Amino acid sequence: MASTSKYLELADALAAQIERGEYAPGQRFPTVVELAKARNVAPNTVSRAVQVLKERGLLSGKVGGTTRVRVQPIPQLRSNERYQTEKDRVLLPEQERRTAGVAELDSGVSLAEMFESTIRIDVIPAPSDVAETLGLEAGALVRRSISTRRHKEGAGVGKSVSYMPHDLARKNPQLFDHSQEPWPGGALHQLHTLGVEVDCIIDVVSASMPTDSERAEQDIPPGVPVLHIRKISYSTDGQAVELTEIPLPADRIELRYVTPLKRWP
Repeated sequence: MASTSKYLELADALAAQIERGEYAPGQRFPTVVELAKARNVAPNTVSRAVQVLKERGLLSGKVGGTTRVRVQPIPQLRSNERYQTEKDRVLLPEQERRTAGVAELDSGVSLAEMFESTIRIDVIPAPSDVAETLGLEAGALVRRSISTRRHKEGAGVGKSVSYMPHDLARKNPQLFDHSQEPWPGGALHQLHTLGVEVDCIIDVVSASMPTDSERAEQDIPPGVPVLHIRKISYSTDGQAVELTEIPLPADRIELRYVTPLKRWP
């Protein structure tokens, strides 16, 4: 078995090389056999050092597969103040709404700079929990929008899934047209075209360890949990009109909640 000092010393040395740019993001990392030979150490020492670097978020890859230098995710700040910003933009001219959305403000990366940005729109029977939240009959149809973004080649994706009652969304056929995406002004403007003003948004936040598919798709290091935000938008008459599910790996997100309090008389 590799001694604690040996594999940690090797991990630190390899980390220093990565941080100096001697291995480029996305580049294949040497195999255990290659490193063991080059460093004149036991393969088990290398294996444990590589696992440490995966836990530190410097390397990516499954055991037994190709290991690569990790393309670092973009740190994001998500504040509840973003919703007022989004609502304020709803009434702006289209050209101004197209300049940037709140998602770009969160990350500081514009859509034009993204390596990949896709939105898939379909119509499906609402999952039971979605139907319950939106106040729909079991099996009622919803418009589903799945958004995926990747800021650089080889990076993990950012993903969100939104649901809107089909009976509401069908009032504007453009909401089903992929060529209209990304929609200038986002979901609040989409609802505005349907005659809906959003009056309240509730974020329900939970956490879990990622599934295997989430870990691979979003490039989540071992031991890092996923925060699940369920964003529910309500109209001025108290009806839930849109639900968005947003998984956010905890190694790249800061949640900030600002709560104004009424002053005492």
